[in-house]
Amino acid sequence: MTPLLVDDRDGVRTFTLNRPEAFNSLTAELKTALRDALTDTAADPSVRAVVLTGAGKAFCAGQDLKEHITALESPEPFTTVAEHYNPIVRTLTSMPKPVIAAVNGIAAGAGASFAYACDLRVVSRSAKFLMAFATIGLTADSGASWTLPRLVGYGRAMELMLLAKPVTAEQAVALGMATELVEDGEALSAAQELAARMATGPTTGYAKIKEALLTAAGANLEKALATEEKAQSQLGGTADHREAVDAFVAKRPPTFTGH
Repeated sequence: MTPLLVDDRDGVRTFTLNRPEAFNSLTAELKTALRDALTDTAADPSVRAVVLTGAGKAFCAGQDLKEHITALESPEPFTTVAEHYNPIVRTLTSMPKPVIAAVNGIAAGAGASFAYACDLRVVSRSAKFLMAFATIGLTADSGASWTLPRLVGYGRAMELMLLAKPVTAEQAVALGMATELVEDGEALSAAQELAARMATGPTTGYAKIKEALLTAAGANLEKALATEEKAQSQLGGTADHREAVDAFVAKRPPTFTGH
């Protein structure tokens, strides 16, 4: 069985973690496939929005523990953090196009972290987020120590991690962890519909918004202002900006090309 499914449609690339019998837990094969596919997608101008989801009843249950037990016998059991998890999260957050997680079930550990690293999260009613690192004597990885506090705040993130408290879909929306709540079975279609709308938008502008927020998250005001200034100067010369202005004056819908 192919561990990662890839579907291209209307400028949207959908990645489906495809190990439903194991709740899409992450093996080295799946992590490598996702890492490399995301890298290729970031550089592919034909892809203007990305959706990440899981097959079956789960989004992703995190690290495959059967494989992890074997890795513990090696001198360096956590090389996967540097080889897989960190590159995946770096590419998700810096992807120059919108990335939407369709969370169709449990998202735990690194699986939850991947969802946090996406720009938007559409969750089904039975979805649940769980950061259970503390229960097995580990700390957060896959960027969750950075992304989760920026979604829900430092204090709540500490609570969720130290106490390994599950978060329901309804709670996720209330906390700002999720963007939209839909009925079971509708997360993927809703995420793809949203991605398709965004794929027809000013994707260069979206990329600069992501860049500005990512920079500002770890910078002082002057650095944030400088990043905004540079991006606005670049975007002011784009065809999409000119098209938006012309469309506004002509009172017609704009047609964006991503340039």
